[in-house]
Amino acid sequence: MISTQQRFGILLLLLSLSTSVWAHSDAAGMSGGFFSGFTHPLFGWDHVAAMVAVGLWGAFLGRPAIWILPVVFPVVMAFGGVLGIAGVPIPSVETGIALSALVLGLMVVLAVRPPLWVAAVLVGAFAIFHGHAHGTELPDAASPLAYSLGFVIATGLLHLSGIVFGELTRWPWGNHAVRAGGAIISLAGVGFLTGML
Repeated sequence: MISTQQRFGILLLLLSLSTSVWAHSDAAGMSGGFFSGFTHPLFGWDHVAAMVAVGLWGAFLGRPAIWILPVVFPVVMAFGGVLGIAGVPIPSVETGIALSALVLGLMVVLAVRPPLWVAAVLVGAFAIFHGHAHGTELPDAASPLAYSLGFVIATGLLHLSGIVFGELTRWPWGNHAVRAGGAIISLAGVGFLTGML
């Protein structure tokens, strides 16, 4: 059965795909910027891995982490994006992004259950790297606002996919499947760090 949150996510996705939503004279630019922003994180495997890991870990930790972590990430990511747009340098951004997949995947594999504020700080710290990297690319977008909106929605949907998969922990076999998912994400993080992926 589909929950209210999942229905809302699906509705938001369908609305975002409709070009009639963009009731502006520069609809083509808005649409192009939106679709560019929406697809960008979906084809960046390092971003996909980290976003799914945030949802997985949140689901593994249970309520309220299941919703707080996926909210903390895009909020702090937006702050990192502003830093990137402003040209504020952050050292080792790509390393930070790769480490996010490795570390967040390990949190799931090892079933780490820190206090909620610790998990939120960790997720937020990694979000700054992701936001900064994409913020530096934002000025080249057809419409920076539409690009940002598409990017945030795609990020939210990646979190949601991690949450949905993480909900398998309700069953004993699902706990093993979720931890195996965390292991795959961690291994991908090693691949990003070493340049193998």
